[in-house]
Amino acid sequence: MSLASPPTVVLVHGAFADGSSWSPVTQRLLDQGHRVVAPPVFNRSLSADAAYIRSVVEQIDGPVLLAGHSYGGAVITVAGVAENVIGLVYVSGYALEEGESLGQLQGQFPDSELAAHLIYSSYPVGGETTGTDVSVEIDAFPAIFAAGVEAAEARVLAVSQRPLSATAFGEPATAAAWKTKPGWGIVSSADRTINPDVERYGYRRAGLRSVVEIEAPHLVMRTHPDRVASVITGAIAELS
Repeated sequence: MSLASPPTVVLVHGAFADGSSWSPVTQRLLDQGHRVVAPPVFNRSLSADAAYIRSVVEQIDGPVLLAGHSYGGAVITVAGVAENVIGLVYVSGYALEEGESLGQLQGQFPDSELAAHLIYSSYPVGGETTGTDVSVEIDAFPAIFAAGVEAAEARVLAVSQRPLSATAFGEPATAAAWKTKPGWGIVSSADRTINPDVERYGYRRAGLRSVVEIEAPHLVMRTHPDRVASVITGAIAELS
């Protein structure tokens, strides 16, 4: 295909993280002259998070390449149906089928190490109603979620993690953008947060154009930013 203008790369973070999780990749893409947006994901529900990211995308003038890490993969699967989205890049992410939830996809495979280190807390939804937040045990976070990240930095990430509402685990995806948009995938083969077979299965089912396996932990965009950036720029080159 021939693009009228270079795409904006929208980097979507996952659970227990924020936009800064993409920082090393963001810096590389900016240094190469790409337009980049790394919006917040509020981690309240899949439908609400996808609706917000879609609203961000639709206010961008020109084509958009969406890249989603972890839970962000589920978000771009739904938000990616926006008309100006031209492609999807999954990074250690969930490529859901329409009507499928995170829990259903994960339930087909053995649990990762993360499952035994989740903690639950309540948060106000409105009035006397409460919701349930899911986060990672602070002491376990560096070794499981932030494996491969420098120890001092991992400790900071552990105490600043952004929880994910339990609602998001059981909510089915209302769309599967990979059915109509080309996609690329990165499997973190040393992932202790998501079973790598969950990533492989989702990517294979989605028929992604190419899948790269990296011997890396969950935060591959922090431990191997050059590899991740190259997959994103490679997708841009294919689409141009």
